[in-house]
Amino acid sequence: MTTPPLQQHYLNKVVPNLKQKFGYTNNHQVPRLEKIVVTSCMGKSPDRKLAVDDAVNEITKITGQRPSITFSKKAVANFKLREGEPLGARVTLRGARMWEFMHRFIHITAPNIRDFRGISSKSFDGRGNYACGITDQAIFPEIEIDQIKRNIGFDLIFVTSAATDAPGRELLAELGMPFRDMKKATEVEAEAAAAAAAAAAL
Repeated sequence: MTTPPLQQHYLNKVVPNLKQKFGYTNNHQVPRLEKIVVTSCMGKSPDRKLAVDDAVNEITKITGQRPSITFSKKAVANFKLREGEPLGARVTLRGARMWEFMHRFIHITAPNIRDFRGISSKSFDGRGNYACGITDQAIFPEIEIDQIKRNIGFDLIFVTSAATDAPGRELLAELGMPFRDMKKATEVEAEAAAAAAAAAAL
């Protein structure tokens, strides 16, 4: 089985670059992309069951893997939601399928976003994982626009092995994630680290 091009890029280029930048002594310390989670919640749709079926079909086309259905954990009267009712769909991509999906997202899908000027680099969770919201499935080339029944939004979660945001952000940037404010985010982190070091020295 051939290695996906983006994974080959990670092994040949990204690993050496991150080792040099962060002073890692061996390859096992270098952050890696572990999985990509694609989720969609249709809780606000009046016809939830049909909406969830549509979300399942769209995610299957986009990822090439059939998602599992998520269900409500409790009833919410204001939303006419019963416990155990289908709410959305999610799929977890690993291995070759994960690398291929990210390659398509970076080079084909993201540039299809209207007025695209890059994506924010701020949506990290403090542990090196990044979340990106997509409001329209039409940007995915796998979706036929004339076959779209309803607008479906997605959350893409890129899970890395990085312990903090800085190496996780560098990992995704080195892989080609089109961050628009990478320099500013790096400067803010550097200032925060310097302030923490100064406070510790007192």
